[in-house]
Amino acid sequence: MVLSRRTFSALAGSAALGLSLSGSGNGEASAAGRGHTAPTGPAPGPSAADGKAHTVGFDRYSMLIDGKRLVLWSGEVHPFRLPSPSLWRDVLQKLRSHGYNTISVYVSWNYHSPAPGTYDFSGVRDLDLFLRTAAETGLYVILRPGPYINAEVDAGGFPGWLTVTKGTARTSDPTYLKYVDEWLTAVDRIAARHLYTKGSGTIVLYQLENEYANNVSSPVGRDYMTHLYTKVRSDGIDVPLFHNDKGRNGYWAPDTFDSVGERGRYLYAFDGYPSPDTVPPDWGYFGIGGTKGGSTASPQTPGFLAEFGGGWFDPWGGAEFDGKGYAESRRTRDAAYERRFYLTNLANGIKVHNVYMTFGGTSWGWLPAPIVYTSYDYGAALDEARQATAKLIPMHQIGQLLHSAPDLAKLDRAEDVTVGDTAAALGVKAYHLVNPDTKAHVYVLRNDSPSEIVASVPLAGTTLPVPLPGLDARLLATHICLGRRTLRYSTAQPMLWLTAGRQDIAVFTGRPGESTRTALECASEPTVTVLEGSVEHEYADGALCVHAQLRGLTRVLVEGGGTSAPLLLLLADDETSGRLWRHDTPSGPVLVRGPALVRTAALRGTTVHLTGDTVEAADLEVWGPRGATEVVWNQGTLQSRATKSGSLRAVQPLPGVSGVQLPALTNWRRSAENPESAADYDDAKWKPANKKTSHSVTPVPAGQPVLFADDYGFHYGDVWYRGRFTDGGGAQSVSLSYISGAQGLLMAWLDGKPLGTHRMPVPDKKTVRQGTWAATATFPVKPEAVRGGGPHVLSVLVRRMQHDEDGAARDTHKVARGLTAVTFEGASPALTWSIQGEVSPDPVRGPLNNGGLYGERHGWHLPGFSDGDWKVVDFPRAERRQGVTWYRTGFRLAVDAGVDASIGLTLTDDPARAYRVQIFLNGWNMGQYINDVGPQHTFVLPNGVLRTRGLNTLALAVLSDGTTPAGPGQVKLTLLGSAAGGVPVTAVDSPGRAHTG
Repeated sequence: MVLSRRTFSALAGSAALGLSLSGSGNGEASAAGRGHTAPTGPAPGPSAADGKAHTVGFDRYSMLIDGKRLVLWSGEVHPFRLPSPSLWRDVLQKLRSHGYNTISVYVSWNYHSPAPGTYDFSGVRDLDLFLRTAAETGLYVILRPGPYINAEVDAGGFPGWLTVTKGTARTSDPTYLKYVDEWLTAVDRIAARHLYTKGSGTIVLYQLENEYANNVSSPVGRDYMTHLYTKVRSDGIDVPLFHNDKGRNGYWAPDTFDSVGERGRYLYAFDGYPSPDTVPPDWGYFGIGGTKGGSTASPQTPGFLAEFGGGWFDPWGGAEFDGKGYAESRRTRDAAYERRFYLTNLANGIKVHNVYMTFGGTSWGWLPAPIVYTSYDYGAALDEARQATAKLIPMHQIGQLLHSAPDLAKLDRAEDVTVGDTAAALGVKAYHLVNPDTKAHVYVLRNDSPSEIVASVPLAGTTLPVPLPGLDARLLATHICLGRRTLRYSTAQPMLWLTAGRQDIAVFTGRPGESTRTALECASEPTVTVLEGSVEHEYADGALCVHAQLRGLTRVLVEGGGTSAPLLLLLADDETSGRLWRHDTPSGPVLVRGPALVRTAALRGTTVHLTGDTVEAADLEVWGPRGATEVVWNQGTLQSRATKSGSLRAVQPLPGVSGVQLPALTNWRRSAENPESAADYDDAKWKPANKKTSHSVTPVPAGQPVLFADDYGFHYGDVWYRGRFTDGGGAQSVSLSYISGAQGLLMAWLDGKPLGTHRMPVPDKKTVRQGTWAATATFPVKPEAVRGGGPHVLSVLVRRMQHDEDGAARDTHKVARGLTAVTFEGASPALTWSIQGEVSPDPVRGPLNNGGLYGERHGWHLPGFSDGDWKVVDFPRAERRQGVTWYRTGFRLAVDAGVDASIGLTLTDDPARAYRVQIFLNGWNMGQYINDVGPQHTFVLPNGVLRTRGLNTLALAVLSDGTTPAGPGQVKLTLLGSAAGGVPVTAVDSPGRAHTG
């Protein structure tokens, strides 16, 4: 069950495993508990799979990469929520350019394992490709492979087949650990090839388990954690390990379980999702301390927020955001929210900071947990359609600052500061920190009131007025290095500094219209040239003070004053700062102004080569290493001129994106299905549902066979039952008990005639977290209809939705799905049951793509299916029937090759109409629309699945209960965003194959 110390030691020493624990830490991490700390210095260079051995360690302040301090500024990204590997590069490049140096990645077990012992890492599941792309993009990786991830995915990431196994999950149960070891062996074989320590990838941290808040004081929990630790190390994973605490409990901090003799290679991490209506919490230096205080639970490891809310998820019906969807999540957790909460985290010493989610993506197919609908946009900074939002600007600013100012990687709490009686009384919180090596000071000022306040802040011996907009925050600094000059103070927030050519460049930012004062240390009066903007300046007391209002970009050139190199001071408002792009090259850093995105920068000879995107026409200005004389943009040479700012500026603006024309969706063809409801349907090939026992945590009702879908190998989507009986004389009603996820439903027919439909209620604010719903549907039966003359057939379709997650480690993923019991009032006929669900998984699209509808089993969703004999119809439709109706059409797109167009499918109808739609694009199940529940109406169609230059097939499987006219109503393509640029996209679809049964 758990390896012994002797066994682990032998494994750790095996050369075959390629494990080098001492080399990985280089001494820094192992010394973390003995008070040793590394000095402040430049951050490590850009991450890459460079073939060189590296060290990954930490001390109580920060991570140490090759002995150099680094704040990991991370965003959560799930490749399984973007089923187009080409677009992984697009998302990762956007995050890297916007200041992130790290991504955090869940690996979902169910996505890769359709059956025990079968692990698929091909196609859209190519983890190796994703990790290579991250390394090529220059991002460190925090890998989180489970075995349990939660993540609002089906069963919390556990594969469907695990629901019918004997073992108790998330414990040291031997049966469960057997399957865990198989999974970890498969995923670690890939992870071990991408460790930064080996120079073959950029993984720097590895998570053992996720939010494991149960069995903490029990041997089954401690042994489980020790087993995971031992297994991962034996698989050759030599980077530091951690667990993500669900909240702030101090659970699984260092030395709380047996790490088999290894010390100083494990970190405590925790998560938190505070409401925007609350005061930002102190989870570190300024908090309550102790095991409940966040990072103070582990004072000898750096503050580590494995998940901090970058938004929040929304349930069916949209109760979380009052039906307004993820737009409301983004509005309430906006850029100001990020500044208030994320800067508070930095002030509290959080040096590994991961925002969940930064790109949410799509829970396509049957991937979503029952508590969420298809979209997993999350209100994230990069929306589901891969479009940048205003929320990226604070992340961009802070990420660039952390890269430029190594002082921030090592800070101690300094003496409290007073910001004026009025400001303090009105809700201004001031944090003061100091770097013990450089003596640089950092201040975080937070306004917790809704009105703007002007605080009086003591900075470098001077008290200055600093405006703080309502419910906002800013970071200020004194005595930090700006290249070859030193900042005395600024009331604007520092963003970056770099050396380009013969000059240093420093950028400061703030809200539009703010008046700022910035003072630079100068031994003598310098020469000041205002190149752009309205600026006043004076020299006094050994400092140059520049007064400027933040509108667009203000440029001030400072020369002399006791320093040989000039300094270009750039003061930018928020929007402008979001168009300043820093990229590091082997020849030195490059700073670009203007385009909507700069993806890459490289210097070849005297030419700066850039790739990126434009939306509107944009200026292009480049500061590069000395000797750069020419600029190439997306492989086209630009005519440029030198400027007084020391830059190269394109003579002509870069063109914006050309228009994208989307066709109307017409020529629909229709076919009704659900022949399974007919009395004479041939179900001879279906599985008999006659089991007597189950490993489900749902008891088998007395006198009933096991009817749970999972027990017969049907784990995803719809499932059909057919029960045969002879004499039901005297029956007055039939009661069908079933269990589903949120918004499940049941339809029943008797001898081919509809009995009716039962639906689970729409979640409200009290039940948004309820993943499992149970109900009994009772339908009247005419006694004469079931008296003798049989056999009779009871046909039942259950839309089971998904498995519950197992967040409390109680095997709730094993709660039954499907029918549980069937009884008649007034009669007790003996029923013989057969069951049919999804057929063998599509080898390209995977096990989560298809359910058990007749059309799915026979390939009606696939591009190659012949629908020539289907009837041609128009939308909107309005017909009443209980059951399933399919609609198919084709459409051709001709998006320009140089345009990245993000396109969605929008469905709208009278919300009183009760029906739902499974959306299939080129055979890929892109999600479920419930017309009378919502709130989602638009479904993102990712490029690669969508052919933006070619023919596409759209299939809609409409499930209606017959109580109202059923649509579809209006179905149209929607342009969600476009840009000139993008990344090359390879199609991921394939013809697939049809099945029978």
